[in-house]
Amino acid sequence: MDLVYSYAAFLIAYLIGSLSFAVIVSRVMGLSDPRSYGSRNPGATNVLRSGNKTAAVATLLLDALKGYVPVALVQYYGFELGFEDTTIACVGVAAFLGHLFPVFFRFEGGKGVATAAGVLLAFEPLLGLATLVTWGATAALFRYSSLASVVAALFAPFFTLMFFDRPRVAMAVVVMSLLLLWRHWRNIVKLISGKESKLGEKAADSQHRRRRRIRRLHHDGASSASSTFHPPKEK
Repeated sequence: MDLVYSYAAFLIAYLIGSLSFAVIVSRVMGLSDPRSYGSRNPGATNVLRSGNKTAAVATLLLDALKGYVPVALVQYYGFELGFEDTTIACVGVAAFLGHLFPVFFRFEGGKGVATAAGVLLAFEPLLGLATLVTWGATAALFRYSSLASVVAALFAPFFTLMFFDRPRVAMAVVVMSLLLLWRHWRNIVKLISGKESKLGEKAADSQHRRRRRIRRLHHDGASSASSTFHPPKEK
């Protein structure tokens, strides 16, 4: 019976994680689908590019809650239902996977930063807080949400292994961090090439900046070509 309860907990956590609040909040508030502009990622950072900060904050909080609530409930009722750290860790991963591959949205989900933060806060409040501080400090310093997410993902397993004696939870954190890094591989490429959008930059501003860069490169190329071309002299 304990095994049945565990599988039920995994399924419920996955279904809760599958609620794509970026899309839901945008629809409720009459905004464009976040999958149609900016990075096309259904997450709080991309919703912020719409210019509506209220929608972005609501998305952030709800995405974090859908990671926090399943894990918190399983931990709270775990003793009565016979759950151990293995089940708790798997519930956290299930909620995270729901955000990445939501069954209600054709398995096309976000990158999981806010949901992962909610899961970590439920695992260990100090672990979640340390990871959020790492994210916030990096974002404030460099103004790139993706870079902050990558740095936080790299540090989260270290925090878990160093300060908490919960091996199963540490393994779950490692799995989520690897998945989060994988989901950010395009952002990593853009960061290296200098094409990544900064935090809070509107979609229109980002596209305008990209067009200006293309025009500048085209102009520089044309100037270079004209400077190297010498017409033949008349005899």
